Amino acid sequence: MQTAEAIRYHYDVGNDFYRLWLDGSLSYSCAFQEPGDSLEQAQDRKLRWHLDAVDADEARSLLDIGCGWGGLLERASLGRGVDRCVGLTLSDEQAQHVRSRAIPGVEVFTKNWRDYQPPEHVDAIVSIGAFEHFARPTDSPTDKIAIYREFFTRCAGWLTDGGVLSLQTIAYANMSPSDANGFIANDIFPDADLPTLAEIATATDEIFEIVTLRNDRADYAWTCEEWAARLRAQRPQAVDLVGDDVVQRYERYLKMSALGFRMGKIGLLRIVLRPYVGHFGGRR
Repeated sequence: MQTAEAIRYHYDVGNDFYRLWLDGSLSYSCAFQEPGDSLEQAQDRKLRWHLDAVDADEARSLLDIGCGWGGLLERASLGRGVDRCVGLTLSDEQAQHVRSRAIPGVEVFTKNWRDYQPPEHVDAIVSIGAFEHFARPTDSPTDKIAIYREFFTRCAGWLTDGGVLSLQTIAYANMSPSDANGFIANDIFPDADLPTLAEIATATDEIFEIVTLRNDRADYAWTCEEWAARLRAQRPQAVDLVGDDVVQRYERYLKMSALGFRMGKIGLLRIVLRPYVGHFGGRR
């Protein structure tokens, strides 16, 4: 299965289905939870954290790689005054949703990052929950690092001087790729493989400086548990939309994911990176 097909298999189940159990921003990635938060508050904090990380208040342009349903693009445009916000997704359903919002200054393209070239340098790049889909289970560690290094090389070349990349990704932690659960690998996110922190660090070498690194796996366990509770509460409507088999698949996936994060088998990395001075596009 090709990457675009794999993405659509999961994300094009239907916007109405996801609306039942995601928050109002349709953020389908780990929230940033503080005690007492609702899911909406924690997801809003996550989006604010990434926008703060890339100095969005000072940015004129922002690229969101794996933009989902456009929650961060909307906040960058309407809340931070970023003039030009571009989102990339491989999901037709997500792209259609973003375009239907007609947010000022926001464009969305159904393109892989490898097939995209910004018309000019951008001040900020954010990528939340897309990095997990860049490599395939059949890729060797060397192949994975080469893919990640190509991504970081492109990002560094796209950024203006002083530009920042904020990355959020699930990663292998106390588990090897060979121990990955077959159900999630085959039935939930086919054709995708997680990175390790070591692979990311190696791939950024001499390209980006890692400024901030957080492992917020407990936040993702909580997020999955919140999603699961909301899906249970809306189960009859969900079954009407997508059928019982699909609902059961998501219930199992959310339960297993929460357990994996709680046990430390997988982690949730939030990484802020700045290109080394003198690197690419006149930087070196």
